[in-house]
Amino acid sequence: MTTETAVPEPTPEQAALFARVRRMMLIAGLTTALAICAVLIAVGYRLFKSEGRAVEVAGDVIATLPKGARIVSTGVAGDRLVVTLDIGGATELRTFDAHTLKPAGMLKFANEP
Repeated sequence: MTTETAVPEPTPEQAALFARVRRMMLIAGLTTALAICAVLIAVGYRLFKSEGRAVEVAGDVIATLPKGARIVSTGVAGDRLVVTLDIGGATELRTFDAHTLKPAGMLKFANEP
């Protein structure tokens, strides 16, 4: 003697609800898969971009300073080398690319008259 539990057929309202839940689960799963793919692509891009960077080795570099200027301090900020100069009482910041030592910018500070 076998005992099987009888599963009644769902009503039309229940069938519609089941279909709606399945559709929402499918949308959530696809959205999650798309988000994971986007993160993996971004991480891969960053890894391959940094590995492929051509490193230029800087040889001897001579940076000329204005007459009477003295170096107050130096520092590193990200991929930049920052040199602080005192030029006749005025402060000036000069930045250089840390990889190539090419000038990247200059910032002068002046007192108000």
